Amino acid sequence: MQTVTPPVVGPAYLIRTDSPLGRLEITADDEAITTLAIEREGRLPWEHLPERSSTLLESARSQLAEYFAGERRDFDLPVRLGGTEFQRSVWAELSALPFGGVLSYGEIGLATGRPTAGRAVGGAVGANPVPIIVPCHRVLGADKRITGYSAGAGIPTKTWLLDHEGIAHR
Repeated sequence: MQTVTPPVVGPAYLIRTDSPLGRLEITADDEAITTLAIEREGRLPWEHLPERSSTLLESARSQLAEYFAGERRDFDLPVRLGGTEFQRSVWAELSALPFGGVLSYGEIGLATGRPTAGRAVGGAVGANPVPIIVPCHRVLGADKRITGYSAGAGIPTKTWLLDHEGIAHR
């Protein structure tokens, strides 16, 4: 009996672009950005697939280049975020946080109605599928300490983003 392996299905649209943080890989469906990955140890999640651009992804590439050049402070891109209801509530708080702004994990817990859910907030922040555009790097410990970062090279990536936006941290 022969086993048939189903084909790997990838994102509808996919581009890669260079940044000061390393290569970025952005995916989208017909209506919204669905993921943004920052290169980690020279790898990207869908690097085995060819690029398939769209008008939306070209706009994302352009806006990210403007952000990194210091010419853009917010993004005007539709984003589709899956996740649980709690994760989406955390990501909504992040999306409302302006350039240069910062929140603590506890403040996000309060804002989402779960004031004692610091660990869950941290998990939701770390699971953000669209970093930079949904600015999870703007979350610090209550004492302004960097407690971690799950994208790119981790804490060095977060440090670069915070410094780029002039956000004080420890």
